[in-house]
Amino acid sequence: MKIKTEISASQDHEHNIRGKPLGDLIRNHSFVETLFLLFRGNMPNKAEEDLLNALLVSAAEHDIEAPSLFVPRISTSVGNPPQAALAAGILSIGPSHGGAGWEAARLLAGPETPQEIVTRFLKEHAPIPGYGHRIYKDADPRVSVIEEKIRVSGVSGTHFDRARAIEKELATQKGKHIPLNIDGAFAACVLDLGFAPETALELFILARIAGMSAHINEERQQHNPYYRLENGSL
Repeated sequence: MKIKTEISASQDHEHNIRGKPLGDLIRNHSFVETLFLLFRGNMPNKAEEDLLNALLVSAAEHDIEAPSLFVPRISTSVGNPPQAALAAGILSIGPSHGGAGWEAARLLAGPETPQEIVTRFLKEHAPIPGYGHRIYKDADPRVSVIEEKIRVSGVSGTHFDRARAIEKELATQKGKHIPLNIDGAFAACVLDLGFAPETALELFILARIAGMSAHINEERQQHNPYYRLENGSL
């Protein structure tokens, strides 16, 4: 079987990622720079690198109540190895938890105006991906920090501006403020960095794996028995 790829190649026992020797990347470049090379095909400038680094930090961990963090612990508590617990955590990510970034990115990259987007979703009685939060009713504090980052970075904020325009239009049409959440802000920045829409979900998962791993390790170190729901029917 032969797979065609422009991402990687090996010749004379030297591995290259998009034409750059792996040894050079190891010596002289960061993991975040390598992500740009892998996903976008070229190296970032310093502002782009800093912004993606901030995005990855924002998605790494967000309280034990998040399914992608407590599910890996439950999987670990029944004796599963780390890779199985990580897989369980990844599979807990969906449209209602962590997975809205891809849909938000597709909306922000699409042809509809903010007014058309809001009108359509309200007509369908559906939530707009990237807006609203169960805890943060007025503003998602992570979004505020990310916005500070992109405003001073020099990175084009075209999609972030579009995300804010949807937020404003949503308040106008619905008569209620529903804030831009971290999924929407993450998606906007991913697009402004020149990545494809689906990369918003992939980078979220990549970052969250770090948080999952820390919880898996702690769960194993605590030697906890497996968990049961309290006041269950059985």
